[in-house]
Amino acid sequence: MSDLDLSTFYALREGAATQPDGGPCRLTTHDLGTLRARSGQVGACDPFVYLSDPAVEEVPPGDYPVRVTVADVSEAADGSHLREAYLSLVLSDAPSVRAAYARNMNGSATGSHDLGIVGVDAGTVAFVDAAAIRSGMPDPRVQNWYDALFDNGTTSSWFALMDDPGHLRAGCANIPLPLSEGEANVVLAHSGWGDGAYPLVFTLDAAGRPTGLHIDLLVAGPLDPDLG
Repeated sequence: MSDLDLSTFYALREGAATQPDGGPCRLTTHDLGTLRARSGQVGACDPFVYLSDPAVEEVPPGDYPVRVTVADVSEAADGSHLREAYLSLVLSDAPSVRAAYARNMNGSATGSHDLGIVGVDAGTVAFVDAAAIRSGMPDPRVQNWYDALFDNGTTSSWFALMDDPGHLRAGCANIPLPLSEGEANVVLAHSGWGDGAYPLVFTLDAAGRPTGLHIDLLVAGPLDPDLG
């Protein structure tokens, strides 16, 4: 598949944009803190369903800012209807000159089935250090993650933090993995229009080095018919 048209790939942009149906929207970006990606293996997933088996992409090991690009899709452009359009891991401040679909690390890089794809079944996407999940999360055979962490009835549950506008912003959260002692975390955001399958996209600088890894939630910009 060819590169994306960078002029209509709106991750990390602010201002006027278009929706897939051609309708207008207005974008804002919001800081979600830092992701510790010290293994260089970044997992992208719906954390409430696929945290134990994320899509994985390689990046230089490090700690990186995470930002969400939000689209105001309200007819009056009054902020009354907001949808997350991209969740982005910012890998470099260098100007981006290309945008290309990420490839499945285990794929042959031929055909759309070999793209990096994030499946969503609980309306949420996230970035996490994939190598830290096993040591940072309880053994799911011993402790059910949903009852113990995701929705345990406390203000520190993952659901509650995502719903708390005082944490980061409503619909987003940055949460330490419970057994990591602050060394690993997961950064979450609602997934635009909800459940589905969403492509991972790398932006690249003039030397071909990655400037960002983005989950494109297909809220802004044209839909690529090759995605199927």
